[in-house]
Amino acid sequence: MLESRARFWILDEFAATLDRDTAKIVAFNLQKCARQQGKAVLAATTHTDLFEDLSPSLHVHKRFGKEITVNYRPNIAPAECSLVKEIRVDEGSMADWRALAGFHYRSHNLPAPRKIFVLKRGLELCGVIVYSYPAVTCFGRRLMLPKMGMKELNARLSSISRVVVHPKYRTMGLGSKLIKDTLKFAGTEYVEMSAVMAKYNPFAEKAGMVRVTVQEPPREAVKVLEVLEKLGFNRELLGSSRHVAETLEGLSRDQVAELRITFARFRHTRFSKSFSYHLPYGTVEAYRRQIQAASLEKLAVLIKINGFLLQSKAYLFWRVRARYVS
Repeated sequence: MLESRARFWILDEFAATLDRDTAKIVAFNLQKCARQQGKAVLAATTHTDLFEDLSPSLHVHKRFGKEITVNYRPNIAPAECSLVKEIRVDEGSMADWRALAGFHYRSHNLPAPRKIFVLKRGLELCGVIVYSYPAVTCFGRRLMLPKMGMKELNARLSSISRVVVHPKYRTMGLGSKLIKDTLKFAGTEYVEMSAVMAKYNPFAEKAGMVRVTVQEPPREAVKVLEVLEKLGFNRELLGSSRHVAETLEGLSRDQVAELRITFARFRHTRFSKSFSYHLPYGTVEAYRRQIQAASLEKLAVLIKINGFLLQSKAYLFWRVRARYVS
């Protein structure tokens, strides 16, 4: 219905069979889409708990016989879903992160956390944000900060490494709320975030962060992709273990050899790091030997890393506002 070009959206028994939390979220998003697109909505329901989230400009309450109440209201969108009023920000722990980690595309290799905050509705965990110590280098940082040693960076800068909202509570703006309500409690003068999703969804910008730049995929990853696509790999499925494994198994010996040559020729530090955990970047010669000796399982890991490198990221920045006391 939302994809159609119809001017009027007519719904009977609207959200009648949904649990009431989900019904409120659906109602909030329906009216948001309708108002953005200039559509008219006629929603009939026996439930009376969707009034606030639909915020109708005309409300008709039909009871028995001639008991009918008609109210005309300003056509104003609600500022937030009604459920947000019941959600609070609190300090969290690693246990909270682990509880929702499975709903994040990077559930592994969490950088050392500095602070963790959560969103809770009663005892229900709705979202988690993790502030970590900054990496040694980060694309975009040089555009905002002067060169600093690690001691100074750790003292003055935090990195938002994970933001995850429980699927039940998504599309309500809670990602933005998590950031906005916790930035000032990060404990540092500056906060940065590098994220793929931020390129498509401005949730961090709505929270007050500034989008500085977008990091495009490195040349090495693009060159490897050209060969992967020629060999039958689907760019959109490079994160799928099944797709990568099945495509690898279908390659001839010569094609596998071409793949090895490609990875050896277009060396990226992330490829090297997958072989040398104690010596992060290894040496060129050692890397080439490891590529030639790599099993199909190891090549599959490299292909998935390449898929990750192909994702462009937005770099966002925030600084504490100066306060002056007279």
